[in-house]
Amino acid sequence: MYNILVAISLILAFTTPATAAIDVQARQAYMVDLQTGEVLLEKNADQQMAPSSMSKIMTAHLIFERLKSGDIKLDDLLHVSESAWRMGGSKMFVKINSNVSVEDLLYGVIVQSGNDACLVLAEGVAGTEAAFAEEMTQKAHEMGAKDTSFVNSSGWPAEGHFSTAKDLALMAERTIRDFPKEYEKYYAVKEFEYNNIKQGNRNTLLYKNMGADGVKTGHSDDGGYGSVTSAKQGDRRLILVINGLPTMNARDQEATTLMNWGFNYFKNYKIFGKGDAVDVADVWGGAEKTVQLVAGKEIIRTLPRTQRKDLKVKIIYDAPIAAPLKAGDEVGTIEITFPEKGVEKIPLLVAKDIEQDGFFQRISNSVHYLLYGKHSS
Repeated sequence: MYNILVAISLILAFTTPATAAIDVQARQAYMVDLQTGEVLLEKNADQQMAPSSMSKIMTAHLIFERLKSGDIKLDDLLHVSESAWRMGGSKMFVKINSNVSVEDLLYGVIVQSGNDACLVLAEGVAGTEAAFAEEMTQKAHEMGAKDTSFVNSSGWPAEGHFSTAKDLALMAERTIRDFPKEYEKYYAVKEFEYNNIKQGNRNTLLYKNMGADGVKTGHSDDGGYGSVTSAKQGDRRLILVINGLPTMNARDQEATTLMNWGFNYFKNYKIFGKGDAVDVADVWGGAEKTVQLVAGKEIIRTLPRTQRKDLKVKIIYDAPIAAPLKAGDEVGTIEITFPEKGVEKIPLLVAKDIEQDGFFQRISNSVHYLLYGKHSS
């Protein structure tokens, strides 16, 4: 038997997903495609900043966890303390010493961005806001958001309360993935009325025909105007975080421009599907003389639409392949070269079982291969 290294190079009509140049006004910005995990935009994404009301993403996440575990129910009533009633900034306008349902408070947090609603929830489920904020920080770190620290439930400016654009995107992603029903139910709601006061959602992208369905806006003197936005078009979902804009209008324009850019400039390409046929290889000493080779995993990548020439694929294996073979046996490698991003390797597998030939047939095949360089038929 002679082993021949087979290397088949393919040049596909794709290119690197390296971030394209676009003017970004925000002090911090981060955009990721959730289908592929590809980062489309970064600007000071790991820089600690004041997250303002975008902190409420984690507040709601912890309440969703407690609802899932059964610790609380949507119709449970929580008491409004004087501290909660006195909270400044954006408010749900809960009444002092009243009792408010967990569900109404969730709408108050997510739709109305109520600082008072956050404090009612924090005190109601953890006893004190400090204890709840400690849980928020712990959960963020468990998610991998290591550059985040919460000292309150609302994002009210405070020393030691900070996050990053990348961390906020991760918190939003976990909410979308961990609680898809809750996310769909609450985050796309455009207005909510409580105490005879109707308030609209501050996320203006919800009112535009671009697939936006969340997540949270924020503003503080230190952090400026910011937002965490998620939108879905077809199979693609993007999360965009921006912060440090000078006005609400600037935030709206920046989020709209960047989100449209993310969907229009980039596209997700399926390079290989798991089990896709890649090549047909000769088999040595098998009951069948060839076997189909398939990709061992799915590869989908986010790539710019405008550049379609530099992605390369190489299929590498030793031929002929010796029998016996079992479906799923790894016999080689598919190497995908992304310019500026290096090489990604995925396994090359055989598609079916192939038994060995009988002893005498193997002898005959060996002689024939030595004489003619191919199997006898």
